[in-house]
Amino acid sequence: MTRYRKGDGERSGLFTRRTLLLGGAQAVLLSALAGRLYQLQVIETQRFATLAEENRINLRLLPPSRGLIFDRAGRPLAVNRNNFRAMATSDRGRGAEILVDRLDAILSLGETEKTRLLRELRRSRNAQPVVVRENLGWEEVARLEFNAPELPGVFIDLGQSRDYPEGELMSHIIGYTGRVADEDLAGRDDPVLQLATMRFGKKGVERSLEDSIRGRAGAVQVEVNAVGRVVRELDRTEGQPGSNALLTIDLDLQRIVADRLKEHQSGSVVVLDVVTGDVLAMVSTPGFDPNTFARGITQTEWRDLLDSPERPLHNKSIAGVYPPGSTYKMVTALAALESKAIEPWTRLPCAGYLELGNIKFHCWMKGGHGSTNVVEAIAQSCDCFFYEAARKAGIDRIADVGNRLGFGRISDLGLPGESAGIQPSRSWKQEKLGKPWQHGDTFNLGIGQGYMNATPLQLAIMTARIANGGYEVQPNLLLASATPREELAPPKPRDKPAVPSLRFNPQNLALIREGMIQVVANGTANHLRVDGQGKVIEPQYKFAGKTGTAQVKRITERERDMGITQAQLPWHLRHHALFVCFGPVDNPRYACAVIIEHGMGGGQTAGPIGRDVLLEVMKRDPSRKTDGFRKMASR
Repeated sequence: MTRYRKGDGERSGLFTRRTLLLGGAQAVLLSALAGRLYQLQVIETQRFATLAEENRINLRLLPPSRGLIFDRAGRPLAVNRNNFRAMATSDRGRGAEILVDRLDAILSLGETEKTRLLRELRRSRNAQPVVVRENLGWEEVARLEFNAPELPGVFIDLGQSRDYPEGELMSHIIGYTGRVADEDLAGRDDPVLQLATMRFGKKGVERSLEDSIRGRAGAVQVEVNAVGRVVRELDRTEGQPGSNALLTIDLDLQRIVADRLKEHQSGSVVVLDVVTGDVLAMVSTPGFDPNTFARGITQTEWRDLLDSPERPLHNKSIAGVYPPGSTYKMVTALAALESKAIEPWTRLPCAGYLELGNIKFHCWMKGGHGSTNVVEAIAQSCDCFFYEAARKAGIDRIADVGNRLGFGRISDLGLPGESAGIQPSRSWKQEKLGKPWQHGDTFNLGIGQGYMNATPLQLAIMTARIANGGYEVQPNLLLASATPREELAPPKPRDKPAVPSLRFNPQNLALIREGMIQVVANGTANHLRVDGQGKVIEPQYKFAGKTGTAQVKRITERERDMGITQAQLPWHLRHHALFVCFGPVDNPRYACAVIIEHGMGGGQTAGPIGRDVLLEVMKRDPSRKTDGFRKMASR
């Protein structure tokens, strides 16, 4: 017989309560789990089905076809060509080191490319492919295909790369494309720029027109596995090609200019239409081959370009700054005439030098020119006349006229890297140097020396504005831009500038032009009255010009007394040679500026080049041809 004990009942009650508590807790947990399962599988089934589908389906951007660039006659300057390239993917960087080492053994990547490739593979999201190497040859493609089993994630892709048919000839105008850098993304939110295969304009027109010729991205819908590898393509939407661009450049004229500059180490020529501002030719020598950048420039090639004393990467036409020398004397003369400091009949003496205190300011002609008026002074390039004319006009008037003729400011051309040059003034010197303006500064400025410097483009703009009667013509490189298949109508020919007047007295401008005519007729460039074959230039092609010789170093009194010639100096210490001109004189249409670095004499070195180029452009008359519109519209 079992004896009942009081403690057993208490323990039994305690166990029952605990059982109920645990059971209740389990019931609550099971209810919560069931509710959550119901929410996920019934209520939110559509949402998670969509998320699952998004994980399985991946939308990837396709780089658009870059717009083409043509000259004014429709001849290609920048085109696209097929490009076999090796691409690689790596699952969040796993196995990237081994993959890169295998690729290096096959393609000889080099340490720099290995480091770059490894970094991009580790950064790649969703197994996005990165570029191993572009522009593969058939032998490289064959080696990769042969070793495909040992190269997981590596495949050959057919894309497009930029090709520049004219190479060095158009290098400074067209520029080149390269990989997208961080600074290129500033102010741009286009997601296509994040693609590894995307290329971005780095210099020239490629950079200035980047946003229009880049185009709009397409998209491809692909099915991917759990680690982001593509299983199959589901849908594809092609992108919109970039706009094609028709430039104002005449390719034939560009070649002629480049041929004339071949005999000189370094120089620049700019040819403008004085009515429309079209840049018909713009050559800076030496140049570079932009195709080396398109295919991928090596460190050795890059270093050679940077170390060259002729600075081939430097577009001297818009970024090279030089003292304009005697070509600036038209500014001084116009300032003196506009301010009434001199009259057309005013004659100023020249004894070979002019004294200011204990300093002598010499004329280029040792014995002096005697008494000359403004037309004669321009024709003979009399320094003493312009010293005195500058003193009479004053720095404020000269600086104002210089600014109105285009000096000291960046033009509307639009090419990156353009220099504003320096048009000195009282305020400029005080701000930059902390010193007041002196009379000697005015004398130096009067002949285009001292602090004054300008680009070849600015000299061409000055000449064009004088030639067209004082209208504010602006240089222009883009003749037309249109997307493929877009209607394109050629502009109507213009014979009068559709731009504001600079409000110069027409009679004063006529005197300046007459002085330039006399430069060629019987002045410092009278040898240019005949062409390169010794024939007198026909009346319809007569032109006006102005020679200039800009000092690189100051000539000391000792060197002057010893009669040391420019040819005896090292190349880098010789004077720059300049020449500006316009024609025809009866109805000016074209202006040209020439600078030959360290060419010694403007009339002897730069003058013949300016003459030959201007004669060629007047005979061709390219501004009145519009064949390029039809050719570009048909592309």
